[in-house]
Parts: sequence; C-alpha cells; structure tokens
Amino acid sequence: MATVDPTAARFPAVPAKAGLYESFYLKLCHPSEPLAAWIRYTVHKRPGGAPTGSLWFTLFASDAPRAAKLTVPGPASEDGDWLRVGSARIGADGAVGSIEEIRWDIGLESGEEPLFHLPASWMYRARLPRTKLLSPAPAARFSGWIAVGGEEYSVDGWRGMVGHNWGAQHAERWIWLHGITEDGDWLDAGIGRVKIGPVTTPWVVNGALSIAGDRHRLRRVSVTEHPSQCTFRLAGGGMEVRGTVSAAPERFVGWVYADPDGAEHHSLNCSIAEMRLSVSRGGGAASELVVPCGAAYELGMRERDHGIEVQPYPDG
Repeated sequence: MATVDPTAARFPAVPAKAGLYESFYLKLCHPSEPLAAWIRYTVHKRPGGAPTGSLWFTLFASDAPRAAKLTVPGPASEDGDWLRVGSARIGADGAVGSIEEIRWDIGLESGEEPLFHLPASWMYRARLPRTKLLSPAPAARFSGWIAVGGEEYSVDGWRGMVGHNWGAQHAERWIWLHGITEDGDWLDAGIGRVKIGPVTTPWVVNGALSIAGDRHRLRRVSVTEHPSQCTFRLAGGGMEVRGTVSAAPERFVGWVYADPDGAEHHSLNCSIAEMRLSVSRGGGAASELVVPCGAAYELGMRERDHGIEVQPYPDG
C-alpha cells in the first residue's frame, strides 16, 4: 500500500463543514510485569466547527489504572511531527507530553513494516468504511521514561505498538486486540460491527498474526465478547487462531468516545491483559502463543451497564 502514508495526519485536509476524529496512540508494556502505558494524541472536529486536540494517558498496574485527559484548541501537524497537542508531540522518533503531574518522554524504534488493516488502499480514501485503521509500527521497542506524581518509570526495553486511526464515525461496536510475545510474535486485529441505516452488520475482522517475521492476514472471525474478557476465532490464508484475552475488571479503564455528530460510546481498555492463542495451519497441530500480562483488549459499545468505572472526561 505504497500510496497510503501511514503517519500523515488527515484532519488538516478535512473540509470546514465536515466532521472527523483522528488518533495516534502508543501502547507499551513492561517485558515481565503487569505494568503498561496507553497514550493517545487525538483530534476531534464537529461538522462546521474548529478541531480540538486531546491527550489521553493511562498507566496500568496491578491495582486500578491511573488516568488523565487534557483538551486544548489548535492541534497541528507540522515540522515532521505527526500531531501536536499544545506543547505535546508525537512523531517517528517518539512522544513527549504532560498532563499536570503526569509527564512522559518516550523514544520508539521498529524494524517492522506498517500494518494496513484494510485490504485495499482505495478503502483509506473512500467514504466507506467510515473508520480507517492502521498500525505504523505493529511491533515496537521503547525507551525513555514516564513520571506519575512522584514516581518515575523507566520504559527502556518495553515493547508494544504504535497505532493510527481516523474517520467520520466510530463502529457501532468494536474490539481491538494486540499482543506481542517474548519471542516477538504478535497479533494486531481490529474487529467491528457497523451500522448501515437500521441494520448492524455481523462482526468483521481486519488484522494479522506475525510468527517468526511471517505475516498472516486474518479476514474471518467469530467472537464472544464481555466487558473484561473475550473468546475469539480468527482465520485467513489457511491459518486459524483460537484465543482468549482477559483481565480483572478493576484493571480496565473506561472512557467516553464521541463521534463528530455528538453520539457517544463507552470504550473499555486494559493493556495488561492475559492473551492465550492456539495457532494452527492447514488443520495441522496447534502451537501455543502466550502473552501473560501485556496484551491489549479494548471493547467499544453503546451500553452503560458494563460495570467498569468511566473516567469523568467528556469527548468532542
């Protein structure tokens, strides 16, 4: 997909009368402990309105996550930065930012090619699908530090990913799965149900499994999802992946996500979940991949009775 620039910000080219949301995000995990950060740099633009920028920060640990959000006017994409929100920035070399007593200065590197979740480049330019998803770095290594209050965490050697999405409307319901093993194998999958008029589609998956550097596209899915756990079957190209991902409910963070038109979802995320995969090819013997405490499970929904505490920050 050479015609698609995976890190070009889309919001500067959006017509004044149109709406858009856009997000660049990092998920980085300690290599052996239940400790992770999930940091998002976002733009939200209502139809006819000016764009605003937000920083979203979550530190996941063995107890409840620590979360914060900051929204300011005038987001920008210039001078090599993918996105600037106030004095914070994210780009190819890493991310810097702060929200009150929370600060971070993170470097990143990746030898992986970007992962384009959608199957064709024209889909990133077309009106549909209304959500575009890709991963500039589906497997990355990080360096630097994060400071939360009076405690500082070195993130040297932490592993994870860098993502980018944008669109005019969130999926009606979505799941995001990401996990990277100690050996560097990884799964990165976006799963969604889309509302078209009065009809909501079945689950659709776009993603890949990488084993020993070989990527396997995943295009078929069956899934049973709950707020703190998910069981799934993904398949494509003769590869079958059966898996589970789960964490204790108190390890999830809940956020309000708004569409440009003002409609809202709740998004639940845990970046220190356990992921277990059983992988087989062509009906052969299955191999097991395990991410004990560094996988991401995100579930987006309309419901409000999921039992996860939602952060007190509006969106849009």
